[in-house]
Amino acid sequence: MKAYYDIVLKKRNGHELTREEINYLIDGFVSGSIPDYQMAAWAMAVYFQGLSEAETVYLTESMVNSGDTIDLSTISGCKVDKHSTGGVADSATLILVPLVAAAGVPVVKMSGRGLGHTGGTIDKLEAIPGFNPYLDIDTALKVVKKSGAVMAGQTGNLAPANKNL
Repeated sequence: MKAYYDIVLKKRNGHELTREEINYLIDGFVSGSIPDYQMAAWAMAVYFQGLSEAETVYLTESMVNSGDTIDLSTISGCKVDKHSTGGVADSATLILVPLVAAAGVPVVKMSGRGLGHTGGTIDKLEAIPGFNPYLDIDTALKVVKKSGAVMAGQTGNLAPANKNL
């Protein structure tokens, strides 16, 4: 395998990366063997050169597989997540999740903490006395099967590459 700086250079020069090269970068970044400044250089190369469809698939798979995954197959039918790119307030999440669940579509919503200057959804929900956003997977699945929706905090090992990058 090439050194990480060779992979950064390859992307900077506009070449397509292989699945193995992307996995090497993500695995190395999560384990700490590739420093954040090198990943920042790679991210800048991606910004200027873009990613091919194949590279996008490889990166997505590598990030998903960088930590724990959740098997939702025990929830029958279509199930959805409401994801946000951020912003001020939580007007969409706190209205949309119960609305979609009321329409009969199970919603499994995982949120992060300390996002932005107003905090994340989980920070706000923690302010409700007795609300526990830190559910183990089995409990979260029981809640969504019973009520149609669950809003829980993301675990530290769920897609750590996503958080780190």
